[in-house]
Amino acid sequence: MPCTTILVGKKASYDGSTIIARNDDSGAGHFTPKKFVVVHPEEQPRKYKSVISHVEIDLPEDPMRYTSMPNVLEGKGVWAASGVNAAHVGMTATETITSNPRVLGADPLVEYQPAADGREEVPGGIGEEDIVYLVLPYIHTAREGVARLGSLLEQYGTYEMNGIAFQDKDEIWWLETIGGHHWMAKRVPDDHYVVMPNQQGIVDFDLEDALTAQKEHMCSADLKEFIEKYHLDLSVDGKFDARAAFGSHDDADHVYNTPRAWFLLRYFNPRTKKWDGPLADYTPESDDLPWCMVPEKKITIEDVKYALSAHFQGTPYDPYAAYGDDSMRGAYRSIGINRNDFLSVIQMRSENPVEWIAFASNAFNVLVPFYTDVEETPAYVSNTAADVSTDNFYWVSRLIAAMADASYKGSIFHLERYQEKVMSEGHAIINRYDDLLAKESDPKAQTRLRQQANEEMAQLLKKDAATTLDQVLFELSNQMKNCYARSDA
Repeated sequence: MPCTTILVGKKASYDGSTIIARNDDSGAGHFTPKKFVVVHPEEQPRKYKSVISHVEIDLPEDPMRYTSMPNVLEGKGVWAASGVNAAHVGMTATETITSNPRVLGADPLVEYQPAADGREEVPGGIGEEDIVYLVLPYIHTAREGVARLGSLLEQYGTYEMNGIAFQDKDEIWWLETIGGHHWMAKRVPDDHYVVMPNQQGIVDFDLEDALTAQKEHMCSADLKEFIEKYHLDLSVDGKFDARAAFGSHDDADHVYNTPRAWFLLRYFNPRTKKWDGPLADYTPESDDLPWCMVPEKKITIEDVKYALSAHFQGTPYDPYAAYGDDSMRGAYRSIGINRNDFLSVIQMRSENPVEWIAFASNAFNVLVPFYTDVEETPAYVSNTAADVSTDNFYWVSRLIAAMADASYKGSIFHLERYQEKVMSEGHAIINRYDDLLAKESDPKAQTRLRQQANEEMAQLLKKDAATTLDQVLFELSNQMKNCYARSDA
Protein backbone atom coordinates (compact mmCIF):
# COMPACT_ATOMS: atom_id res chain seq x y z
CA MET A 1 0.00 0.00 0.00
CA PRO A 2 1.13 3.59 -0.55
CA CYS A 3 2.01 4.92 2.92
CA THR A 4 4.25 7.35 4.79
CA THR A 5 6.22 6.35 7.91
CA ILE A 6 7.91 8.35 10.69
CA LEU A 7 10.16 6.76 13.34
CA VAL A 8 11.34 8.71 16.40
CA GLY A 9 14.10 7.46 18.70
CA LYS A 10 13.68 7.75 22.47
CA LYS A 11 16.15 10.65 22.82
CA ALA A 12 14.44 12.52 19.97
CA SER A 13 10.91 12.28 21.43
CA TYR A 14 9.51 14.75 23.93
CA ASP A 15 8.85 12.18 26.68
CA GLY A 16 11.57 9.58 26.13
CA SER A 17 9.26 7.09 24.44
CA THR A 18 10.00 5.41 21.14
CA ILE A 19 7.46 6.40 18.50
CA ILE A 20 6.59 4.60 15.27
CA ALA A 21 3.89 6.08 13.05
CA ARG A 22 2.48 5.19 9.65
CA ASN A 23 -0.26 6.33 7.34
CA ASP A 24 -1.99 3.36 5.74
CA ASP A 25 -3.27 4.49 2.33
CA SER A 26 -5.54 2.63 -0.06
CA GLY A 27 -4.54 2.15 -3.64
CA ALA A 28 -6.04 4.55 -6.15
CA GLY A 29 -9.75 4.21 -6.82
CA HIS A 30 -10.97 2.73 -3.53
CA PHE A 31 -11.03 3.01 0.25
CA THR A 32 -10.36 0.24 2.74
CA PRO A 33 -12.53 0.48 5.88
CA LYS A 34 -10.54 -0.25 9.04
CA LYS A 35 -11.22 -0.89 12.72
CA PHE A 36 -9.19 -0.91 15.94
CA VAL A 37 -9.48 -4.18 17.87
CA VAL A 38 -7.76 -6.53 20.32
CA VAL A 39 -6.81 -10.03 19.14
CA HIS A 40 -6.66 -12.67 21.89
CA PRO A 41 -4.48 -15.81 21.82
CA GLU A 42 -7.45 -18.10 21.27
CA GLU A 43 -8.36 -16.09 18.15
CA GLN A 44 -4.95 -16.63 16.58
CA PRO A 45 -4.86 -19.77 14.41
CA ARG A 46 -2.10 -22.37 14.51
CA LYS A 47 -2.20 -22.78 10.72
CA TYR A 48 -2.26 -19.70 8.51
CA LYS A 49 -3.18 -19.43 4.82
CA SER A 50 -2.78 -16.20 2.90
CA VAL A 51 -5.69 -15.03 0.74
CA ILE A 52 -3.49 -13.34 -1.86
CA SER A 53 -0.60 -15.77 -2.19
CA HIS A 54 -2.18 -19.01 -0.85
CA VAL A 55 0.98 -19.69 1.15
CA GLU A 56 0.38 -21.88 4.21
CA ILE A 57 2.46 -21.41 7.35
CA ASP A 58 2.47 -23.24 10.68
CA LEU A 59 2.39 -20.79 13.60
CA PRO A 60 3.80 -21.17 17.14
CA GLU A 61 1.59 -22.50 19.90
CA ASP A 62 2.02 -19.54 22.25
CA PRO A 63 0.71 -16.32 20.66
CA MET A 64 0.27 -13.18 22.76
CA ARG A 65 -2.63 -10.75 22.88
CA TYR A 66 -2.13 -7.76 20.56
CA THR A 67 -3.94 -4.74 19.16
CA SER A 68 -4.64 -4.70 15.44
CA MET A 69 -6.02 -2.48 12.65
CA PRO A 70 -7.54 -5.11 10.35
CA ASN A 71 -9.61 -4.72 7.21
CA VAL A 72 -13.36 -4.71 7.69
CA LEU A 73 -14.32 -6.20 4.32
CA GLU A 74 -14.28 -10.00 4.21
CA GLY A 75 -12.45 -12.05 1.64
CA LYS A 76 -9.28 -9.99 1.20
CA GLY A 77 -7.31 -11.21 4.20
CA VAL A 78 -6.64 -9.81 7.66
CA TRP A 79 -4.18 -6.95 6.95
CA ALA A 80 -3.49 -6.44 10.68
CA ALA A 81 -1.37 -3.41 9.76
CA SER A 82 -0.23 -2.05 13.13
CA GLY A 83 -0.36 -2.87 16.81
CA VAL A 84 1.19 -3.52 20.21
CA ASN A 85 1.49 -6.94 21.84
CA ALA A 86 1.34 -7.98 25.51
CA ALA A 87 5.15 -7.88 25.73
CA HIS A 88 5.07 -4.17 24.82
CA VAL A 89 6.50 -4.57 21.36
CA GLY A 90 5.03 -2.42 18.61
CA MET A 91 5.02 -3.07 14.90
CA THR A 92 3.71 -1.39 11.76
CA ALA A 93 3.68 -3.01 8.32
CA THR A 94 4.06 -2.29 5.63
CA GLU A 95 5.51 0.70 3.88
CA THR A 96 5.55 -0.29 0.22
CA ILE A 97 9.00 0.56 -1.17
CA THR A 98 10.73 0.56 -4.53
CA SER A 99 13.55 -1.44 -6.06
CA ASN A 100 15.26 -1.75 -9.44
CA PRO A 101 15.50 -4.35 -12.22
CA ARG A 102 19.01 -5.46 -11.21
CA VAL A 103 17.77 -6.58 -7.78
CA LEU A 104 14.52 -8.06 -9.03
CA GLY A 105 16.34 -9.90 -11.79
CA ALA A 106 18.81 -11.40 -9.33
CA ASP A 107 16.19 -12.41 -6.75
CA PRO A 108 12.73 -12.34 -8.34
CA LEU A 109 9.63 -11.71 -6.26
CA VAL A 110 7.78 -14.87 -5.22
CA GLU A 111 4.43 -14.43 -6.92
CA TYR A 112 1.41 -16.71 -6.75
CA GLN A 113 0.88 -18.88 -9.83
CA PRO A 114 -2.67 -20.24 -10.17
CA ALA A 115 -3.38 -23.70 -11.47
CA ALA A 116 -3.62 -23.71 -15.25
CA ASP A 117 -3.24 -26.12 -18.17
CA GLY A 118 -2.92 -29.14 -15.91
CA ARG A 119 -0.31 -27.44 -13.73
CA GLU A 120 -0.86 -27.26 -9.97
CA GLU A 121 -0.92 -23.88 -8.31
CA VAL A 122 2.30 -22.52 -6.87
CA PRO A 123 1.89 -20.47 -3.66
CA GLY A 124 3.50 -17.07 -3.51
CA GLY A 125 5.44 -15.49 -0.67
CA ILE A 126 4.27 -13.32 2.22
CA GLY A 127 3.30 -9.66 1.97
CA GLU A 128 1.50 -6.81 3.66
CA GLU A 129 -1.61 -8.93 4.12
CA ASP A 130 0.30 -11.34 6.35
CA ILE A 131 3.32 -9.81 8.04
CA VAL A 132 1.93 -8.32 11.28
CA TYR A 133 -0.28 -11.39 11.79
CA LEU A 134 2.70 -13.74 11.40
CA VAL A 135 5.15 -11.82 13.57
CA LEU A 136 3.68 -9.51 16.23
CA PRO A 137 2.01 -12.15 18.48
CA TYR A 138 5.30 -14.02 18.92
CA ILE A 139 8.05 -11.46 19.64
CA HIS A 140 9.35 -9.97 22.89
CA THR A 141 11.72 -7.29 21.57
CA ALA A 142 12.09 -5.21 18.45
CA ARG A 143 15.29 -7.03 17.58
CA GLU A 144 13.47 -10.37 17.92
CA GLY A 145 10.86 -9.06 15.47
CA VAL A 146 13.56 -8.42 12.87
CA ALA A 147 14.94 -11.93 13.33
CA ARG A 148 11.55 -13.64 13.06
CA LEU A 149 10.47 -11.72 9.98
CA GLY A 150 13.88 -12.19 8.39
CA SER A 151 13.65 -15.96 8.79
CA LEU A 152 10.15 -15.99 7.27
CA LEU A 153 11.34 -13.95 4.30
CA GLU A 154 14.24 -16.29 3.70
CA GLN A 155 12.01 -19.36 3.92
CA TYR A 156 8.88 -18.21 2.08
CA GLY A 157 9.97 -15.13 0.17
CA THR A 158 7.80 -12.11 -0.62
CA TYR A 159 5.81 -10.96 -3.63
CA GLU A 160 6.38 -7.24 -3.00
CA MET A 161 8.97 -4.80 -1.70
CA ASN A 162 8.19 -3.60 1.82
CA GLY A 163 9.55 -1.68 4.80
CA ILE A 164 8.58 -2.70 8.34
CA ALA A 165 9.14 -0.99 11.70
CA PHE A 166 9.58 -2.66 15.09
CA GLN A 167 9.86 -1.00 18.48
CA ASP A 168 10.18 -1.70 22.16
CA LYS A 169 10.73 0.88 24.89
CA ASP A 170 14.45 1.10 24.09
CA GLU A 171 14.92 0.43 20.37
CA ILE A 172 13.42 0.99 16.94
CA TRP A 173 14.45 -1.21 14.01
CA TRP A 174 13.60 -0.65 10.36
CA LEU A 175 13.63 -3.65 7.98
CA GLU A 176 13.57 -3.44 4.19
CA THR A 177 13.03 -6.37 1.87
CA ILE A 178 15.41 -6.81 -1.06
CA GLY A 179 14.00 -8.80 -3.96
CA GLY A 180 12.18 -12.02 -3.19
CA HIS A 181 14.19 -13.45 -0.27
CA HIS A 182 16.79 -10.94 0.92
CA TRP A 183 16.48 -8.23 3.55
CA MET A 184 18.39 -5.75 5.68
CA ALA A 185 17.53 -3.95 8.91
CA LYS A 186 19.03 -0.97 10.69
CA ARG A 187 18.55 0.32 14.23
CA VAL A 188 17.30 3.89 14.38
CA PRO A 189 19.78 5.97 16.44
CA ASP A 190 18.17 7.04 19.72
CA ASP A 191 18.59 10.76 19.01
CA HIS A 192 17.39 10.59 15.39
CA TYR A 193 14.14 10.38 13.48
CA VAL A 194 13.44 8.66 10.16
CA VAL A 195 11.00 9.52 7.36
CA MET A 196 9.96 6.93 4.76
CA PRO A 197 7.84 7.80 1.68
CA ASN A 198 7.32 4.57 -0.35
CA GLN A 199 11.00 4.30 -1.28
CA GLN A 200 13.88 2.12 -0.28
CA GLY A 201 15.46 4.42 2.26
CA ILE A 202 18.51 3.08 4.10
CA VAL A 203 21.74 4.62 2.79
CA ASP A 204 24.62 3.75 5.12
CA PHE A 205 24.70 0.06 5.94
CA ASP A 206 27.51 -1.75 7.76
CA LEU A 207 27.60 -5.25 6.29
CA GLU A 208 30.37 -6.34 8.65
CA ASP A 209 28.30 -5.44 11.71
CA ALA A 210 25.19 -7.06 10.19
CA LEU A 211 27.01 -10.33 9.60
CA THR A 212 28.86 -10.43 12.95
CA ALA A 213 27.99 -8.49 16.12
CA GLN A 214 24.65 -7.11 14.80
CA LYS A 215 24.83 -4.11 17.13
CA GLU A 216 23.14 -1.69 14.74
CA HIS A 217 22.57 -3.74 11.58
CA MET A 218 21.08 -7.11 10.60
CA CYS A 219 20.58 -8.80 7.23
CA SER A 220 20.01 -12.07 5.40
CA ALA A 221 22.96 -14.40 5.85
CA ASP A 222 24.13 -14.33 2.23
CA LEU A 223 23.60 -10.63 1.50
CA LYS A 224 27.30 -9.89 1.00
CA GLU A 225 27.67 -12.72 -1.54
CA PHE A 226 24.42 -11.63 -3.20
CA ILE A 227 25.75 -8.09 -3.68
CA GLU A 228 29.07 -9.32 -5.05
CA LYS A 229 27.62 -11.95 -7.38
CA TYR A 230 25.20 -9.56 -9.06
CA HIS A 231 27.41 -6.44 -9.03
CA LEU A 232 24.95 -4.41 -6.96
CA ASP A 233 27.49 -2.19 -5.20
CA LEU A 234 27.65 1.02 -7.25
CA SER A 235 30.08 2.94 -5.03
CA VAL A 236 33.23 4.44 -6.52
CA ASP A 237 34.85 5.24 -3.17
CA GLY A 238 34.39 1.85 -1.51
CA LYS A 239 31.67 3.09 0.85
CA PHE A 240 28.62 0.90 0.32
CA ASP A 241 25.41 2.84 -0.49
CA ALA A 242 22.39 0.59 0.11
CA ARG A 243 19.91 2.98 -1.49
CA ALA A 244 21.92 3.12 -4.71
CA ALA A 245 22.33 -0.66 -4.71
CA PHE A 246 18.77 -1.73 -3.93
CA GLY A 247 16.50 1.27 -4.54
CA SER A 248 15.14 3.35 -7.42
CA HIS A 249 15.56 6.90 -8.68
CA ASP A 250 12.78 7.05 -11.23
CA ASP A 251 11.03 10.16 -12.53
CA ALA A 252 7.92 8.89 -10.74
CA ASP A 253 9.84 8.98 -7.43
CA HIS A 254 10.42 12.70 -7.92
CA VAL A 255 6.67 13.35 -8.07
CA TYR A 256 5.33 10.71 -5.74
CA ASN A 257 7.96 9.91 -3.13
CA THR A 258 10.96 12.18 -2.60
CA PRO A 259 8.87 15.38 -2.18
CA ARG A 260 7.22 13.85 0.89
CA ALA A 261 10.59 13.11 2.49
CA TRP A 262 11.80 16.60 1.58
CA PHE A 263 8.82 18.26 3.26
CA LEU A 264 9.11 16.19 6.44
CA LEU A 265 12.86 16.76 6.80
CA ARG A 266 12.25 20.44 6.13
CA TYR A 267 9.57 20.49 8.84
CA PHE A 268 11.66 18.84 11.57
CA ASN A 269 14.95 20.58 10.59
CA PRO A 270 14.01 23.94 9.09
CA ARG A 271 17.36 25.62 9.90
CA THR A 272 19.77 22.68 9.64
CA LYS A 273 19.82 22.76 5.83
CA LYS A 274 18.64 25.10 3.10
CA TRP A 275 15.51 23.54 1.61
CA ASP A 276 14.19 26.24 -0.75
CA GLY A 277 15.41 28.40 -3.59
CA PRO A 278 18.13 28.02 -6.20
CA LEU A 279 20.85 27.47 -3.58
CA ALA A 280 18.96 24.75 -1.69
CA ASP A 281 20.94 21.85 -0.25
CA TYR A 282 18.02 19.57 -1.04
CA THR A 283 14.95 19.93 -3.25
CA PRO A 284 11.73 17.89 -3.58
CA GLU A 285 13.45 15.89 -6.31
CA SER A 286 16.76 15.17 -4.59
CA ASP A 287 17.80 11.52 -4.66
CA ASP A 288 20.24 11.93 -1.76
CA LEU A 289 17.88 13.03 1.01
CA PRO A 290 19.07 11.79 4.44
CA TRP A 291 17.45 8.65 5.80
CA CYS A 292 17.62 9.96 9.36
CA MET A 293 18.45 13.25 11.09
CA VAL A 294 18.75 14.71 14.58
CA PRO A 295 15.71 17.03 14.94
CA GLU A 296 16.16 20.66 15.94
CA LYS A 297 13.77 20.13 18.85
CA LYS A 298 12.26 17.08 20.49
CA ILE A 299 9.35 15.65 18.54
CA THR A 300 5.82 15.52 19.97
CA ILE A 301 2.74 13.53 19.05
CA GLU A 302 1.30 16.75 17.60
CA ASP A 303 4.37 17.11 15.39
CA VAL A 304 3.89 13.60 14.04
CA LYS A 305 0.20 14.20 13.37
CA TYR A 306 0.89 17.47 11.55
CA ALA A 307 3.67 15.90 9.50
CA LEU A 308 1.57 12.91 8.43
CA SER A 309 -1.35 15.20 7.56
CA ALA A 310 0.73 17.55 5.45
CA HIS A 311 -0.24 18.82 2.01
CA PHE A 312 2.87 20.99 1.51
CA GLN A 313 1.60 23.93 3.56
CA GLY A 314 3.77 27.01 3.18
CA THR A 315 5.13 25.91 -0.20
CA PRO A 316 4.00 26.55 -3.79
CA TYR A 317 2.85 22.91 -3.96
CA ASP A 318 -0.09 23.13 -1.53
CA PRO A 319 -3.28 22.16 -3.45
CA TYR A 320 -5.35 24.22 -0.97
CA ALA A 321 -3.24 27.37 -1.23
CA ALA A 322 -4.86 30.64 -2.20
CA TYR A 323 -1.52 32.13 -3.29
CA GLY A 324 1.34 31.54 -5.69
CA ASP A 325 1.56 29.95 -9.11
CA ASP A 326 -1.58 27.95 -9.94
CA SER A 327 0.44 25.53 -12.06
CA MET A 328 2.50 24.42 -9.04
CA ARG A 329 -0.41 23.60 -6.74
CA GLY A 330 -0.72 19.85 -6.35
CA ALA A 331 2.45 19.24 -8.33
CA TYR A 332 3.59 16.63 -5.83
CA ARG A 333 1.74 13.83 -4.06
CA SER A 334 0.66 15.04 -0.63
CA ILE A 335 1.12 13.08 2.61
CA GLY A 336 -2.41 13.67 3.89
CA ILE A 337 -4.57 12.48 0.98
CA ASN A 338 -8.16 11.37 0.43
CA ARG A 339 -7.07 7.70 0.46
CA ASN A 340 -5.58 7.68 3.97
CA ASP A 341 -7.36 4.77 5.66
CA PHE A 342 -5.81 5.14 9.09
CA LEU A 343 -2.93 6.66 10.97
CA SER A 344 -1.38 4.73 13.85
CA VAL A 345 1.12 6.44 16.17
CA ILE A 346 2.50 4.00 18.73
CA GLN A 347 3.99 5.71 21.77
CA MET A 348 5.97 3.01 23.54
CA ARG A 349 6.45 4.29 27.07
CA SER A 350 8.15 2.39 29.90
CA GLU A 351 4.71 1.72 31.35
CA ASN A 352 1.26 1.71 29.78
CA PRO A 353 1.92 2.02 26.03
CA VAL A 354 -0.48 4.20 24.09
CA GLU A 355 -1.61 3.82 20.49
CA TRP A 356 -2.93 7.01 18.93
CA ILE A 357 -5.26 6.36 15.99
CA ALA A 358 -7.03 8.33 13.29
CA PHE A 359 -9.23 7.27 10.37
CA ALA A 360 -9.71 8.70 6.85
CA SER A 361 -7.94 11.71 5.32
CA ASN A 362 -5.37 13.05 7.77
CA ALA A 363 -5.80 16.62 6.58
CA PHE A 364 -9.28 16.59 8.15
CA ASN A 365 -9.24 14.04 10.98
CA VAL A 366 -8.18 13.83 14.62
CA LEU A 367 -5.66 11.65 16.44
CA VAL A 368 -6.97 9.89 19.54
CA PRO A 369 -5.02 7.98 22.27
CA PHE A 370 -5.94 4.56 23.62
CA TYR A 371 -4.14 2.33 26.09
CA THR A 372 -3.07 -0.97 24.50
CA ASP A 373 -2.94 -3.25 27.58
CA VAL A 374 -6.67 -3.96 27.42
CA GLU A 375 -9.02 -6.85 26.74
CA GLU A 376 -11.19 -4.94 24.27
CA THR A 377 -11.46 -1.60 22.48
CA PRO A 378 -14.48 0.74 22.55
CA ALA A 379 -17.28 0.03 20.09
CA TYR A 380 -16.95 3.46 18.46
CA VAL A 381 -13.53 2.49 17.06
CA SER A 382 -14.08 -1.25 16.66
CA ASN A 383 -17.54 -1.59 15.09
CA THR A 384 -16.72 -0.36 11.58
CA ALA A 385 -18.86 -2.11 8.97
CA ALA A 386 -18.89 -2.11 5.19
CA ASP A 387 -21.91 0.21 5.09
CA VAL A 388 -21.57 3.93 5.75
CA SER A 389 -22.79 4.81 9.23
CA THR A 390 -22.50 7.62 11.76
CA ASP A 391 -22.24 5.06 14.56
CA ASN A 392 -18.48 4.59 14.19
CA PHE A 393 -15.38 6.73 14.05
CA TYR A 394 -14.19 5.45 10.66
CA TRP A 395 -17.19 6.50 8.59
CA VAL A 396 -17.80 9.72 10.52
CA SER A 397 -14.19 10.65 9.75
CA ARG A 398 -14.74 9.86 6.06
CA LEU A 399 -17.85 12.04 5.94
CA ILE A 400 -16.17 14.95 7.71
CA ALA A 401 -13.18 14.80 5.35
CA ALA A 402 -15.22 14.74 2.14
CA MET A 403 -17.44 17.64 3.21
CA ALA A 404 -14.62 19.71 4.68
CA ASP A 405 -12.56 19.35 1.52
CA ALA A 406 -15.51 20.59 -0.57
CA SER A 407 -16.06 23.55 1.77
CA TYR A 408 -12.44 24.13 2.74
CA LYS A 409 -12.47 27.87 3.43
CA GLY A 410 -15.60 27.70 5.57
CA SER A 411 -14.78 24.44 7.33
CA ILE A 412 -11.08 24.64 8.10
CA PHE A 413 -11.49 26.56 11.37
CA HIS A 414 -14.04 23.96 12.57
CA LEU A 415 -11.43 21.28 11.86
CA GLU A 416 -8.70 23.20 13.70
CA ARG A 417 -10.89 23.52 16.80
CA TYR A 418 -11.92 19.85 16.55
CA GLN A 419 -8.32 18.67 16.33
CA GLU A 420 -7.13 20.82 19.23
CA LYS A 421 -10.08 19.85 21.44
CA VAL A 422 -9.79 16.10 20.92
CA MET A 423 -6.03 15.97 21.34
CA SER A 424 -6.26 18.13 24.48
CA GLU A 425 -8.91 15.81 25.89
CA GLY A 426 -6.73 12.85 24.96
CA HIS A 427 -3.67 14.16 26.79
CA ALA A 428 -5.81 15.06 29.82
CA ILE A 429 -7.33 11.57 30.05
CA ILE A 430 -3.95 9.84 29.67
CA ASN A 431 -2.37 12.14 32.29
CA ARG A 432 -5.20 11.52 34.75
CA TYR A 433 -5.30 7.77 34.31
CA ASP A 434 -1.50 7.47 34.37
CA ASP A 435 -1.68 8.87 37.90
CA LEU A 436 -4.43 6.42 38.86
CA LEU A 437 -2.54 3.50 37.36
CA ALA A 438 0.61 4.43 39.28
CA LYS A 439 -1.35 4.13 42.54
CA GLU A 440 -2.87 0.74 41.63
CA SER A 441 -0.84 -2.47 42.02
CA ASP A 442 -3.43 -5.09 41.09
CA PRO A 443 -3.02 -6.06 37.39
CA LYS A 444 -6.72 -6.75 36.89
CA ALA A 445 -7.67 -3.40 38.40
CA GLN A 446 -5.10 -1.71 36.18
CA THR A 447 -6.66 -3.32 33.11
CA ARG A 448 -10.09 -2.09 34.19
CA LEU A 449 -8.70 1.43 34.60
CA ARG A 450 -7.15 1.39 31.13
CA GLN A 451 -10.40 0.18 29.59
CA GLN A 452 -12.31 2.83 31.53
CA ALA A 453 -9.98 5.50 30.18
CA ASN A 454 -10.42 4.22 26.62
CA GLU A 455 -14.20 4.22 26.92
CA GLU A 456 -14.20 7.74 28.36
CA MET A 457 -12.04 8.87 25.46
CA ALA A 458 -14.34 7.20 22.94
CA GLN A 459 -17.46 8.86 24.36
CA LEU A 460 -15.88 12.32 24.25
CA LEU A 461 -14.64 11.61 20.74
CA LYS A 462 -18.09 10.53 19.57
CA LYS A 463 -19.63 13.76 20.84
CA ASP A 464 -16.90 15.97 19.35
CA ALA A 465 -17.01 14.18 16.00
CA ALA A 466 -20.81 14.53 15.78
CA THR A 467 -20.54 18.27 16.48
CA THR A 468 -17.91 18.70 13.79
CA LEU A 469 -19.91 16.66 11.30
CA ASP A 470 -22.87 18.97 11.89
CA GLN A 471 -20.69 22.05 11.38
CA VAL A 472 -19.07 20.99 8.12
CA LEU A 473 -22.40 19.74 6.78
CA PHE A 474 -23.84 23.20 7.39
CA GLU A 475 -20.87 24.89 5.68
CA LEU A 476 -21.16 22.65 2.64
CA SER A 477 -24.95 23.05 2.49
CA ASN A 478 -24.49 26.80 2.23
CA GLN A 479 -22.46 26.26 -0.94
CA MET A 480 -25.27 24.50 -2.76
CA LYS A 481 -26.22 26.02 -6.09
CA ASN A 482 -29.78 26.62 -4.89
CA CYS A 483 -28.64 28.65 -1.88
CA TYR A 484 -29.95 32.23 -1.68
CA ALA A 485 -29.00 35.02 0.70
CA ARG A 486 -32.50 36.47 1.10
CA SER A 487 -34.87 34.86 3.59
CA ASP A 488 -38.43 34.08 2.52
CA ALA A 489 -40.09 36.39 5.05
